[in-house]
Amino acid sequence: MIRSIFIWTFIGVINTLIWALFGIFLSLFSTTGRITHFYCATPWSRIILLASGVRVEISGLDVIDKEKTYIYIPNHLSFFDIFALLAYLPVDFKFILKEELMRIPVLGWAMRRAKYISIDRSSPAKAKSTFKQAVDRIRSGTSILIFAEGTRSKNGHLQPLKRGAFYLAIESGAPIVPVAIKGTYKIMPKGSFKIKRGSITIQLGTPIETIHYKRQNMPDLIEKVTGSLRSMLEEEN
Repeated sequence: MIRSIFIWTFIGVINTLIWALFGIFLSLFSTTGRITHFYCATPWSRIILLASGVRVEISGLDVIDKEKTYIYIPNHLSFFDIFALLAYLPVDFKFILKEELMRIPVLGWAMRRAKYISIDRSSPAKAKSTFKQAVDRIRSGTSILIFAEGTRSKNGHLQPLKRGAFYLAIESGAPIVPVAIKGTYKIMPKGSFKIKRGSITIQLGTPIETIHYKRQNMPDLIEKVTGSLRSMLEEEN
């Protein structure tokens, strides 16, 4: 437990503060947040993984065009999903976040400057407005990553995928890339602050085109993405 307290202090205070301030500085030289992503968020995450004794392997990168716009939908098991994706998914993507997270001092400012996309659900009008902004960003060439389960799994199993990510995909026409993450639940499950050493695997599934889907047949798209995730998660490492 002492080891975990040390790591969290390092992650939560020193490492995060330094890189968040550096990210705010880097954002002065990039209107897209690309520089901040690769030269701030990526090394920040790699340091966390290294300090925690966590190794990461990623496969399936050959199925994507790194210059193309996608909506990445991973399963969500742990805070370490975020670190692993930032560190080892070698594309410029933006997280979809709750508006409240953007209000965190320093870290929230850095995320906003990095052009992460927030969804304000405080009222239907604000939710609709921020949803439209997110669609416009995707159409203009911004790849996004959204945890469609909505929250981390309590038992390590895939939860039902919520509709929000699929509304964005259908409205923007961007293909969906299912992303299967394994190993993070053992490292730090939801509800625990103890960090264990271990290994993480990330596997990218074949992109799923969305241009032929409408809101009426959205359940078919959700089922297709869910099936792809389950298939990859059930494979032996």
